[in-house]
Amino acid sequence: MIAIIDYGVGNLFSIASSLRQLGFDCKVTNTEQDLKTATHIILPGVGAFGDAMKKLSDTGLIPELKKQVESGKPLLGICLGMQMLFQESSEYGIHQGLGFLKGKICPMDEDLKAGGFDYKVPQIGWNSLIFKKSDCSILSGIKEGDFVYYVHSYYAKDCAKSLAAGSDYGVFVPGVVSDGNVYGTQFHPEKSGSVGLAILKSFCEL
Repeated sequence: MIAIIDYGVGNLFSIASSLRQLGFDCKVTNTEQDLKTATHIILPGVGAFGDAMKKLSDTGLIPELKKQVESGKPLLGICLGMQMLFQESSEYGIHQGLGFLKGKICPMDEDLKAGGFDYKVPQIGWNSLIFKKSDCSILSGIKEGDFVYYVHSYYAKDCAKSLAAGSDYGVFVPGVVSDGNVYGTQFHPEKSGSVGLAILKSFCEL
C-alpha cells in the first residue's frame, strides 16, 4: 500500500486517482500506523511553506515519517511537498523544513530580475526536462526533453547533491531531486500526462 499523507494541504485525490489508474493500491491517510505498514510514502503539497510545515507538524506524523525514511522506505515529495524535503525556505520568513535533503527554497522572481529575465512568476505550464543524473530511478521510464507541468513561485537552490533533472525558466529550476530513498518533483506528475504517470509508476515500483 502506498500512503499519501493527508495534512490538509495538497492535491490528494488526483494523486490517488493516478496511482489507481496505474493499478497500485494507495490510501490517503493521516495515521502513524498507515505510514508503518505502507511500502511507499507520498508527501503532496500546495500553498505556502510555513503554513504547510505547521499543518504537517500538527498531525504529529513528522517523527514517524522521519523514522520510516531513515529505515529506507521510499518517500516522494510533490510540488510544495518536494520543497519541504529541504532544510529551509525563505517564503514569508525563514522556516525549517524536514531536512531530508541539503538545500534551501528561495523566490524565483529575485533571481530572474537579477539575470535580466522578465518571466512571469509563478511559472505555470509545461516545460521540458534536462537530465542531470543518468541513474535516477524515477526517471527510468521517460526521456530527456519530455514535458511536465509546473505551478510554483519558489525553487530549490544549493542542492547539487540531489539534483536529478530540471527545466530552464531563465533560472535553472530543479524539477526532480533524489538522494537515497528520498525523491521529489517540483512539477505535478499527476497533471503531467503519460510522462507524469511513468514517473509515478517508476517510484511505486522501487
